[in-house]
Amino acid sequence: MAHCLGFAGFSNSGKTTLIAKLVVEMKHRGHRIAVMKHDAHGHYKEAQGADSTVFVETGADVVVTLSPNGVHIYEKTETPSLEEELAAYAHLDYIFIEGFKKEKHPKIGVYRTIEQRELLKGVAASLLAVATDLSILGDDFALPQFNLDDIRGIADFIEQYFMNCQF
Repeated sequence: MAHCLGFAGFSNSGKTTLIAKLVVEMKHRGHRIAVMKHDAHGHYKEAQGADSTVFVETGADVVVTLSPNGVHIYEKTETPSLEEELAAYAHLDYIFIEGFKKEKHPKIGVYRTIEQRELLKGVAASLLAVATDLSILGDDFALPQFNLDDIRGIADFIEQYFMNCQF
């Protein structure tokens, strides 16, 4: 069963960059990785520099983008379900989920501004840790805090978290 971990944040918070770097690190550690991205507004495109393209280029084994009108990889559907897609890739080691802030899976909160941090308080119950490049960190979430560039530290945290989980 794959370990599912979300990355919650708002536009330009650094989610895509963080996930892309974590894909490289986790692949280096021998893990098989899927990335699922929420496309709530239907802006999906396969183009140079697009989030899904970045994930493919960094070595993700599977990249699934869910939009209001379909799942972009193998299937088309009117109402894609995160649960169905997670089940389809359960054979992998990790599934990183970008977006889906309101779903109940565990998440790392990502922010670059005080305003983004404040917005994350709405999903604080599902956060395991936060990642930011702000130099002044508060203990608003009372969670482990990482610098966005501490890829090894975040990867260590992820592995340790799932190693300690009782299923």
